[in-house]
Amino acid sequence: MAEASPVNIAVFGATGRMGRALLALIAAQPERFRLCGALAAAGDPALGHDVSSLCADLPPGVRVVAEPEAALSGAQVAIDFTLAAATPAHLQACRATGVALVLGTTGLTSEGQTLLGDTARSLPVVYARNFSVGVTLLTEATRLLAGRLGEDYDAEILEAHHRGKVDAPSGTALALGEAVAQARGRTLDGLADWSRHGQTGARAPGHIGFAVVRAGSIVGDHTVVFAADEERLELTHRAVDRAVFARGALRAAAWLAERPPGLYDMRDVLGLAG
Repeated sequence: MAEASPVNIAVFGATGRMGRALLALIAAQPERFRLCGALAAAGDPALGHDVSSLCADLPPGVRVVAEPEAALSGAQVAIDFTLAAATPAHLQACRATGVALVLGTTGLTSEGQTLLGDTARSLPVVYARNFSVGVTLLTEATRLLAGRLGEDYDAEILEAHHRGKVDAPSGTALALGEAVAQARGRTLDGLADWSRHGQTGARAPGHIGFAVVRAGSIVGDHTVVFAADEERLELTHRAVDRAVFARGALRAAAWLAERPPGLYDMRDVLGLAG
């Protein structure tokens, strides 16, 4: 049997932290992935330069561009870890070119969410707030425990990220909260306690509390606490290198390349859905 050809990848936000992590992993796996496009924001000093200036292990031949459709030329899958404000334009470019999308941008607006759903009717899209395999399994464990323990156990979610993260709580924390609420037959909107300050009164039964830390260069820590009067369970995931998210995104890209149109997540990629 002939070996599968490498998946042609375009990286949006190629000069950012996640972009550079993706470039490094693509360079390390030439038998599985080939970089064919790199996008950066207008005014980025890397524009016009060969992508090998960002990652010396990549072969020359791909230039950093500011136009999404130009970055998508020849790509099978685009990977996007940029800002929510850029998501509509990126989705439209993928629709125009027929390129599948792995989207890890958090903090999407209602417009972005709607456009995402519309895009997935014509293209395969994997959207996840966290592409770590470990976090995906943490979310599944959270869902299981929340359903089995019930509302006799208070649920609290703690998350910590680097000082530069612009949205809070993190998309992963929200996904964990949604997993708790769904397992209990509820929705997060009516249960979430986003902050506590001053005389807040006693904790409301069944509510889900959130606590947020922004400091230093923390890559991403998430803890789910289930606490009853007699015992406490804690599930924790700590990311020590953002390469873990890049590795998961590339795993999703390889899986997505052969899928029909639809909106998928990491549960689908890992065979946990259904």
